[in-house]
Amino acid sequence: MLPILYSFRRCPYAIRARLCIAYASINLEIREVSLANKPIQMLALSPKGTVPVLQLENKVIDESLEIIRWALNQSDPDNWLATDCEAEQLSLIEENDHKFKIHLDKYKYWDRFPEQPQAFYRHQAEPFIANLESLLNNKTYLFGSKICRADIAILPFIRQFAFVDKAWFDQANYPAVQHWLNEFMASSLFVQIMEKQPIWEMNSPIV
Repeated sequence: MLPILYSFRRCPYAIRARLCIAYASINLEIREVSLANKPIQMLALSPKGTVPVLQLENKVIDESLEIIRWALNQSDPDNWLATDCEAEQLSLIEENDHKFKIHLDKYKYWDRFPEQPQAFYRHQAEPFIANLESLLNNKTYLFGSKICRADIAILPFIRQFAFVDKAWFDQANYPAVQHWLNEFMASSLFVQIMEKQPIWEMNSPIV
């Protein structure tokens, strides 16, 4: 059977998984789900109930970074899985996923955290953005002239950060990050994987 990917269009974890799957030209079925009404088929595979979830013939992968690795091991024509600066790449991804994401969630959903104003939570997230600005100074991508796993893993989260208050982000003093993000969002690969899909239901036709 074809692999099946349970996904949610705007989720940054799902975005980075879909990017690598599309880049690797892997043929599969994408099932767009509603996070407010998660299908029992997905929950049976991964009870934690988060996306993405990849169902293969002989196993299930429900961590986006593992899906990235699986996809790039199938096909990686531009060497996104480059081992150059691998420790630094993994460290930056770890910081994105486990530190920056906490501040990002509070910034985006600040009304759930009324202890502080929204700008406070943005300020907490900014050191990570400033670090990316430094890394991108005089470079096209985070670790050189070619895109790598760190770029793909982190860019969807920076997109989410930017769109919390796009007017503020566009005038902020992060020109390298802004350029990096804009180039990413204008890419044909990103446009392709962000096409809207109908919510999948058990009897939905396969698209």
